[in-house]
Amino acid sequence: MTAASEARALLATLTRTASSGEWSAPGRVNLIGEHTDYNDGFVLPFAIDHRTHVALAERTDATIRVASTFDAAPVEVALSALPDVFPQRDGHETVPEWAAYPLGVAWALVHATGVDVSTLTGVDIAIASDVPVGAGLSSSAAIEGSTAAALNDVWGLQLDPVALARVGRTAENDAVGAPTGIMDQMASMLGRTDAAIFLDCRSLETTIVDLGFDRAGLELLVMDTRVSHSHATGGYGERRASCERGAEIMGVPALRDLSLADLPRAEQLMDDVTFRRVRHIVTENQRVLDTVRALEDDGPAAIGALLVASHASMRDDFEISAPELDTAVDAALAAGAVGARMTGGGFGGAAIALVAHDRVGAVKDAVDAAFAASGFAAPVQFTVTPSQGARRDA
Repeated sequence: MTAASEARALLATLTRTASSGEWSAPGRVNLIGEHTDYNDGFVLPFAIDHRTHVALAERTDATIRVASTFDAAPVEVALSALPDVFPQRDGHETVPEWAAYPLGVAWALVHATGVDVSTLTGVDIAIASDVPVGAGLSSSAAIEGSTAAALNDVWGLQLDPVALARVGRTAENDAVGAPTGIMDQMASMLGRTDAAIFLDCRSLETTIVDLGFDRAGLELLVMDTRVSHSHATGGYGERRASCERGAEIMGVPALRDLSLADLPRAEQLMDDVTFRRVRHIVTENQRVLDTVRALEDDGPAAIGALLVASHASMRDDFEISAPELDTAVDAALAAGAVGARMTGGGFGGAAIALVAHDRVGAVKDAVDAAFAASGFAAPVQFTVTPSQGARRDA
């Protein structure tokens, strides 16, 4: 049963009203550029062929009800009560965490547009997904993107994809309480087939960058460690606070405003931990720029060393890797991957490897063997294809 059919079946358990439509949005892999987004920097994600599906039916009252295959119990809120529910304050959840994503999107849409909620129709929303949860592939942005696309159409709000990405970020930051940047939402909304999105997180300007994996005989392998993580917990927030502290010490609005030439001065002014956090961001921004240039000039086979350097920086300077992630990266490289790195916010989740088509099986076997030898639970491995962003499917 596909996620799309699961969403339809779930909607049928909620209401006898005919469906008003179906929408979907993808998860994403970040090829390179980790933790640079909330520092106004550069990122290079692409949408993947794993999606979250929403089936929606209109109601006759002013209520929004959401249900998900994640949780059997629907959650219902009056549209007029959304400002009372969000933001969820003082750590006291007023709705379950999974429901804060779609309901937070509804609240953020109302907040962003200033629309009079009395003019909006109530909705039942059923959600199903094949984006792995907790793998660093942004299952949350896929929920936000599919819900935002659906409500934008049904409520006639006429927001463009960038505005909907902003809505998703507001939902994640303020409704859920995860201090993430906007990369995930932009990738989920704006993804293109066979391409990555070079995003300037300050201006939100985007450039579509041809990846050319297939032409080069390469595939992108995801190695999901199944080590769970949560962006709403401390490690992510601590890294963000270190970056803000570093920018304040250097007298710049954000670490985006520093270059490699500024690092010797930064090292003189900062404690060791803050400096290493800053060094990761500054060097990672440069690696994103170098990766875009290499893809355009020489093709994807030329980016392997940049991926490896990115992982080393996240492991040693930003300290967001995990033994399982390091094992996956090392085993993939030893088995002949062009390049490999952890991807996502860190503290678990997935690593990626760029692998020649005829080496995918060997790399998978090597990673499985390395995990077994280390006493780790077996990873889940699969290839992903750069795919289309949020869309209406029916």
